[in-house]
Amino acid sequence: MTARFDAIGLITADLAASLDFYRRLGLDIPADAANQPHVEATLPGGLRLMWDTEKTVRSFDPDWTPGTGAGRTGLAFACDSPTEVDTVYTEMVAAGAEGAKEPWDASWGQRYAQLRDPDGNAVDLFAPLTPEAADS
Repeated sequence: MTARFDAIGLITADLAASLDFYRRLGLDIPADAANQPHVEATLPGGLRLMWDTEKTVRSFDPDWTPGTGAGRTGLAFACDSPTEVDTVYTEMVAAGAEGAKEPWDASWGQRYAQLRDPDGNAVDLFAPLTPEAADS
């Protein structure tokens, strides 16, 4: 038997804020999900993104303490074009998201930008700079 990667879990201090952030990035999360102690969204390809509140985690592990510092988890969202990277970044920041690094043309052939979710996790936006880069 081989273990199979199935889910990414985020532990959040503010479930409603985290869910709203990821809804703005296009994830299909039910409107009433913030009232639940555990939330899951199935992503394209079947991978799941899961959220638990700090309170929920402490209920089954009273000794648990949150990690410290930003960048404990990083997620990346593919965009259809370099222009979409700029647009999504601008819209997310205008909606209150923290912009960690404004869009730039990365040396590896992608338009790239970085946000932070409400818990400080890195969220990257990217797209190939040219159609040829997408095919390689």
